[in-house]
This record gives sequence, C-alpha cells and structure tokens, in this order.
Amino acid sequence: MNIQSPAIIYNREVRNRLVFQPMEGCDGTHDGAVDELTRRRYLRFAQSGAGIIWFEATAVCNEGRANPRQLFLNEKTKESFRNLLDEVRKVSLEKHGFSPLIIVQLTHSGRFSKPEGTPAPIVAYRNEHWEIGKENQPYIVADDEYLSSIPQKYASAARLAEEVGFDGIDVKCCHGYLFNEMLSAFNRDGIYGGSLENRTRLYFECIDSVKNSVSDKVFVTTRFNACDCFPYPYGYGVNENNEIDLTETKIIIKNLMEKGIEFIDITLGNPYLIPHVNRPCINAPEDGKIGLERIRNVTKELNEAFPELKLVMSGLSFEGENAINYANGIIEDGVADFAGFGRMTFAYPDFYNDYLEKGSLDKSKVCLKCSKCSELMRNASVAGCPVRDTETYMPYYQKHVLKR
Repeated sequence: MNIQSPAIIYNREVRNRLVFQPMEGCDGTHDGAVDELTRRRYLRFAQSGAGIIWFEATAVCNEGRANPRQLFLNEKTKESFRNLLDEVRKVSLEKHGFSPLIIVQLTHSGRFSKPEGTPAPIVAYRNEHWEIGKENQPYIVADDEYLSSIPQKYASAARLAEEVGFDGIDVKCCHGYLFNEMLSAFNRDGIYGGSLENRTRLYFECIDSVKNSVSDKVFVTTRFNACDCFPYPYGYGVNENNEIDLTETKIIIKNLMEKGIEFIDITLGNPYLIPHVNRPCINAPEDGKIGLERIRNVTKELNEAFPELKLVMSGLSFEGENAINYANGIIEDGVADFAGFGRMTFAYPDFYNDYLEKGSLDKSKVCLKCSKCSELMRNASVAGCPVRDTETYMPYYQKHVLKR
C-alpha cells in the first residue's frame, strides 16, 4: 500500500490516502459565509486530486468563533457552503473523474474565541500556564449550564452540514480549543471536571448529539490531540515526569470506537504556544526532524494499539520535496493509514498532481516551513502562503506583519 492506494472508511471508498488537512483561512465574511478567498482556496484544493478534503474549523456559535472572519455554518450562511461544495465536486470530477470526500470541522474556540477581533476567552478552567502575561485579560470560565447547552449547538450545525452536502463531520478536539482544554480540567468542580469520565463528558455528548442529528449518509469523525505536550498538570497526555503518556488517550479512543468512530485524524501540541510541536518548522526551539519523529512515534503507537482504526498522521509538509516519499513510507510501514498535509496545501496545492505526472515534487514550489501563514493568522489577517502564492498573499503580509 502507498498514498495512491484506495481505502474504505464508513463503507465509502476513498480514491487515495492523501488528506488535505483543515487549515483555517480566516477569510470568510463577517457573518461567517464563504467569501472570495475562501472559494479560491477550495477550488485550488479541488484541482489537487486529494482523496479527502478536510474543511477548515467552522464555528457552531458566534461566541465560539476564533476571529471575525472564521466560517460559521448557520441558516444565513448555508447556501454559500452548498454552492462551494457543488463547485469543488464539479472541478474534481472534471479533472480527476471522482469527487473527494469532504469533511467539515465543527468547533468551539473556547480559550481562543475572538468573535469581534478582541480576546473573549470562554475557558474550561483558569490555567496559569496559559495566562502568563495575560492577567488583565477578561476570562469567562464556562459554567456547567453553558457547557450543557453546547451539544444542541453542534446538533444544529450538524443538520445544516448534512443539508448542504458534507460527507463527514469532525467534532474537533485538539490544539487547545474547548473540548481539548476540557481534557485537562483536572481541578474543575462539577460534572465536567476531575475524573476522566467528567473531563470527556462534553466531548462525548457532542459526538452523540451530532450522530443523533444526521442520517447514515453522513459519517462522524474527529481531529484529536493525542497529547498536549505541556508540563504536567497544565495539559493532558503527559505524566508527572513531563513524558508523553498515552494511557488516557487510549481510553478515550476506545470509547470513541464504541461510539462508532472508525477514522481519526491524530495531532498533538498547540499552535498558539508551541506551534513547532504540531507543525515542525525551521527557526524553532527544536529541530523539525525531532518534532516530526514525535508525531510519527505517537501515531504509530496508537495505530498498533488499535489496528482496526484508520488514522491520519499530521505534520508531513515538513518533508518538503520528499513529502510524498515520506508519506508512502509511513503507510507502507503501518505508522498511519492516511497522510495529512496542511501548510503544503497553501503553498503548493497541486503537489500531488506533479507527483503523479512527473514522479517528484518541484523544490521551488514546496512549503518552506517558515510559518508565515501562521504569522498572518496571528496578526489578524487572512491566512495563506505569501512566499509561494505571492501575488495574492504578500500584500497582506506586508500590511499586517511587516508594517507592525
């Protein structure tokens, strides 16, 4: 098996094992609809030949939006989603003869909520590790009543996701957003904190809510943090010696499988404080090869523990022009079943086409691992690659990053 091999998930054929990971463009309209840059990105993705296009973080409620231009699926914006999905499928069918599976990532940004552009964190608990230097920032610690209202928000968004034509729904639990942060709420009181059963309660309630709100035509999956990589006890998946410990991770995955989840996108770390962990890069506190090896080892351990699951490995953009060869290796070696690419899709969306046609990637087009796409996002701009997609994104980089 390699990246070109077909696969079956949820009784659906996937034409290859290439996954375009959810990468937020921060380029929707103020009410959360698809805008022109959003459309441009996804039509470029449609040209790629990827078996799975994983739609970016899409809010289930306004107060849970990470920025004022984050996509937000609701009654007012649903037609923009429907139209884009129709276009993506048309482009892919015309060029490749098949339509990719398209998954939407539903999210509540929790600690990272900025619906009007200024921080408005809704947190699982007060976390000293997160809040250094932010002592005067306003925080709302979500009470149990508010948390218990969230499954209905996911249910409403899930029904709309099916209505507009998504094939799958991702209940996002990674990178420090609300459900992921709940997993480390060791000292929170009430039904959502303390024990592992309580810390996973909201996550599982929302998965159940989504599953109960859609038909069998739509599958439910999750992008899931295997570990947070924060010092104990400020994150989960790490023991008192600050070593990665997947004991609770495996319990959670076992419970997910019992809920019918058979396909999981594995990631780790947090792009806000330790971005080099989930996106190995240059100019980082550690060599990117160390970060990629960490992701590989964690994914392999989980794949060996749950051989019946289909797992996606993240971080492969780091390999640059060798990325497809590396992806073939992790699939052939049983590390993961699918190869996930994020930053490369911004820099070089047609990389898979080049591989199929030429047998290699163009070194002058590959992602440089420079994190300028993330710099754009952190500086309240749209996100894209100002290096490889210069005409479109360099003006934003000059305005929002360089001039600051």
